[in-house]
Amino acid sequence: MTFDLHELTRSLHVKNKSKIVLLVADGLGGLPLEPGGRTELETARTPNLDQLVQSGICGGLIPVVPGITPGSGPGHLGLFGYDPLKYRIGRGALEATGIGFELGPDDVAARGNYCTLDAAGNISDRRAGRIASEESAPLAARLRQIKLPGAELFVEPVKEHRFVVVFRAAGLGGAVDDTDPQATGVPPLAPVGQDDASRRTAELARQFVAEANKLLAGEKKANGLTLRGFAPRPHLPTYEEVYGLRAAAIAVYPMYKGLARLVGMQIVGKAQALAEQMQVLAAEWNNFDFFFMHFKYTDSTGEDGNFAAKVVRIEELDAAIPSITALGPTVLIVTGDHSTPSKLRSHSWHPVPVVLNSAVCRTDGCQKFGEAECRRGGLGQMESKHLMTLALANAGRLEKFGA
Repeated sequence: MTFDLHELTRSLHVKNKSKIVLLVADGLGGLPLEPGGRTELETARTPNLDQLVQSGICGGLIPVVPGITPGSGPGHLGLFGYDPLKYRIGRGALEATGIGFELGPDDVAARGNYCTLDAAGNISDRRAGRIASEESAPLAARLRQIKLPGAELFVEPVKEHRFVVVFRAAGLGGAVDDTDPQATGVPPLAPVGQDDASRRTAELARQFVAEANKLLAGEKKANGLTLRGFAPRPHLPTYEEVYGLRAAAIAVYPMYKGLARLVGMQIVGKAQALAEQMQVLAAEWNNFDFFFMHFKYTDSTGEDGNFAAKVVRIEELDAAIPSITALGPTVLIVTGDHSTPSKLRSHSWHPVPVVLNSAVCRTDGCQKFGEAECRRGGLGQMESKHLMTLALANAGRLEKFGA
């Protein structure tokens, strides 16, 4: 018999006046640069997070299953309480939804990255130097000139080097391999479909890339592109349905807004920086039961391999904690969707530090928010999908199970 976590929470959730805040520092977990050294989180000065640990309970979250490195979609779905092995969402659908593009039944979306190609056609920079949004937006407008036989094409800017492309035609499939080789010094890959419907999508993508490369050829940085996460719109139960929560999302980057929208959260505010996100939280405090707050830069600095910069970003996050605690949340959780060690310059499979603070949690004696302390924390090492039931329990939002 298959166990359905959402069926259980639907039957047990109750409403009250509690407030839950989930603060996600993207890519939070790290590794020491040398054996026996400290991680980025352990190096950072984090007095406010340490105080949460001392009066809370901590542990390590496994985003999917041990040894599996998650993308941002599965990583966040786990935190939201959705089994990432059951609910699979392509990155393209997330990006499209995040910018407010309503995907229809005949749509397949892909996340695009502008990249820099050398004279031989090999990728020299997978993110085109992280060009500014002001530089990349006109490129998306240029790519809209492309016409594909038998299909509609939509190209929308996202942020910095990112864009969304949507292919619209009857009978398209989303099982198309990424064209990003995840490496430099090699050319982009060809799109390959895994079934008949997806092969049609792949052919449209191939034609799009060929025409796009012609239109981008004169650019110094963004003279090429890669496509990732081909996907149709998914269908997920909402936070209101499974948890009885009025949920809000306060995020800067469109992809994370997209994730939140797909699970029924309302996007609030137009914050572009952490301080502004805290202002939105205070302004919306009385309107929602649950707040998802997303901080991107612990991930991007890790992907850049910049240990020192990731330390600075963690300290920036720590300085914002008093703005949350001043509001008196019933439950405050701080964690990440996955680890992004600077040493690896990529996402990894390592468990992610987590601290849960509430008036009724069982404290564990841990003193600092870091990987070593969290390994011995009272939550142990658990799958991320169980975090929401702990949040609900600590907020008094779950009835007793059984007689």
